[in-house]
Amino acid sequence: MTLNLQHFVNEFTGLDSWSLFFISIFINVVISILGFLPSVFLTAFNISVFGLLPGIGVSILGESLGAIVSFYLYRKGIKFARIDQILSNKYFFKLKEASGTEWIFLLFFFRMVPFVPSSVVTVAAAFSSISIVAFSVISSVGKIPSLLIEAFVVVNVLDADKGTVILLAGSVVIGMIYLGYRWRMKRL
Repeated sequence: MTLNLQHFVNEFTGLDSWSLFFISIFINVVISILGFLPSVFLTAFNISVFGLLPGIGVSILGESLGAIVSFYLYRKGIKFARIDQILSNKYFFKLKEASGTEWIFLLFFFRMVPFVPSSVVTVAAAFSSISIVAFSVISSVGKIPSLLIEAFVVVNVLDADKGTVILLAGSVVIGMIYLGYRWRMKRL
């Protein structure tokens, strides 16, 4: 069941690799600005179209640029409908209260951990006194281990047989139902 997205993309879009590169970067920036969409599907696309190492490189570049653009926009005061949920997040408070070396460590750590929402980290950084240059470097370096883990999972899913994909999809659905249930119970 190996997916060949490169053939599919070339056959149906007629776009060359450079066009796909810029489209991927643009989509990653949009995902980062919105702050709630997962980028794992874009990573899967990048690996399938560009190959493992170039695909990881495109994903790292896209996520880094997305974080920088989001940081800039958040710092300039653009408000999003979900900003109140971000401002009450426990990770946001840890980052907001940190300073100096602790800030660098927390930013790097939270960028490495895949389950911490990127928007929380970016908004916390935008509300802090960290410079855009320091944020860009630390955030980009911190995303590399996370994206390598994500790429490993993506490659194994793309090369998996049908039974494994069904088992994985079922596990994801059950996990989402459980998380939805926990979220609903907290709201009550």
